[in-house]
Amino acid sequence: MATKESAEIGIIGGTGVYDPGLFKDPRSIKVYTPYGEPSDYVTIGTFKGKKVAFLPRHEKGHRIPPHKINYRANIWAFKELGVKRIIAPSAVGSLKEEMEPGHIVIPDQFIDRTRSRASTFYEGGFVCHVSTADPFCLDLRKIAISTAKKLKLDLHKDGTYVCIEGPRFSTRAESKMFRQWGAHIIGMTLVPEVVLAREQEICYVNIATVTDYDVWADKPVSADEVVETLKKNVDKTKKMLEDIIPQIPSKRNCLCSKALEGAVY
Repeated sequence: MATKESAEIGIIGGTGVYDPGLFKDPRSIKVYTPYGEPSDYVTIGTFKGKKVAFLPRHEKGHRIPPHKINYRANIWAFKELGVKRIIAPSAVGSLKEEMEPGHIVIPDQFIDRTRSRASTFYEGGFVCHVSTADPFCLDLRKIAISTAKKLKLDLHKDGTYVCIEGPRFSTRAESKMFRQWGAHIIGMTLVPEVVLAREQEICYVNIATVTDYDVWADKPVSADEVVETLKKNVDKTKKMLEDIIPQIPSKRNCLCSKALEGAVY
């Protein structure tokens, strides 16, 4: 169902980021999609002259586990609103000693270990082999990296995110294997979100905040530990969003807007 509302930038709030509190004149709308309901109502407002849409990935109150998120409905809802760029904060575990809890990582690659998620909009009629060689928007990554540096945050400007199915955490054997594969951080929500955004030719950047060391470090991960560090990370994420949004130009010069050229058969 078409909507008269529109936004140029979308934010998908991860764990702990259920309301960015940034907008002027915010209003919540329900967006209907062919794939069912998005995670929640979409909040639309203005921030420093930019029309922005916000959607909490896990629903407000964190009621939807990662393997049950309707990723296709979420991305379709943003596409319906005219969103061209997505900023996607998320909480992750660390697979590297130097990536400490509280640090920010702007990943440039991912490894997909999910199993049961609908990961494409193309399931018949057309075949689409979209490229994910460089899955994140290079231009948005540059803005995010420069912003984190300006704010003097503990930053890692690249890294490989391994996305697991969840909702359980890794075994020690799995965690050590992911380290051997060269992965840097681990989470449960990046895939298929980033892939679906690419299929809709929407620019996408992930702002990953490290909440804990994964179990390779011989310390069991607890939800309480994650939440405590997460609370400290939320302010950093909001400061980054406040700085990133005004820097995003209206015109796109990246390859994301042409992702389907030569990909659909």
